[in-house]
Amino acid sequence: MPLLAGCSVEEAIRFGWPVGITPEATQMRHLWTWAAIAALVVGVITWGAMFWAVIFHRKRRGDDESVPRQTQYNLPVEIVFTVIPTVIVAVLFGFTVAVQQYVDKDVPADMRVNVTGFQWNWAFSYPDEKTPDGKAVETIGTAQTIPLLVLPTNTSIEFTIASNDVIHSFYVPEFLFKRDVFPMPEKNDTDNVFVIDRIEQEGAFVGRCAELCGTYHASMNFEVRALNPQLYARYMDLRTQNNPQTGVPYSAQEALASLNCGQWCAPNAITTSPFTGRGQQYAPLPQASGN
Repeated sequence: MPLLAGCSVEEAIRFGWPVGITPEATQMRHLWTWAAIAALVVGVITWGAMFWAVIFHRKRRGDDESVPRQTQYNLPVEIVFTVIPTVIVAVLFGFTVAVQQYVDKDVPADMRVNVTGFQWNWAFSYPDEKTPDGKAVETIGTAQTIPLLVLPTNTSIEFTIASNDVIHSFYVPEFLFKRDVFPMPEKNDTDNVFVIDRIEQEGAFVGRCAELCGTYHASMNFEVRALNPQLYARYMDLRTQNNPQTGVPYSAQEALASLNCGQWCAPNAITTSPFTGRGQQYAPLPQASGN
């Protein structure tokens, strides 16, 4: 089937798992691949034993009509059937714990980003970057604009996530994991901070809310825009200045447009198809006032 579909071996052994853009995503993909291969091996052995029993131990003409030879209380067989599954489960458990600890590690990062979900949009702020009026650089989605989360490549990033109302879920498929966004995480006993080692390639990557959160849940998307560190530094330098044409700090769209660096600097979302603009697909969402 992989040959008929034109798939490479690498694509085939991913078993449908997407290609990630972070080291954490790569580790999770490796766990998925080897777990699927182990499951297939166990399945082939099990199917083989079943077919072997059906073919070679079926009743034949002339067989004695008495009760066939029984194999219960066969100690070697019982030991094998107990030890092998235990070893398989233990190995899979060990690898799962190792990957989970790597993904959920709590280590210092090069930069911080605060993510706030609200019905039905997103707000992203950079607490270590200040505008001329002393406020943190922030991007807030509106009823007409899909928010852009601009991040540097090859930089460790700490995300702090929270919700202003109901439970949402911060999901970038290329990061290959979801994070539930709870209101008042400190009271819900949830860990709302996570770190990624780095984003390994430039590009535009769709982000979504992966938790049913209300009427316009389906349109609650955003876009991660990954820029190389030099380009990101220029972007953030603009975000911390006032736009001379407007007299207020540059927005994400204005800063990207000013960089004039090709498709990665497009001022509007380019990966959230078919939701190219909220007003084109849904009735206008509530404005993000107070967020």
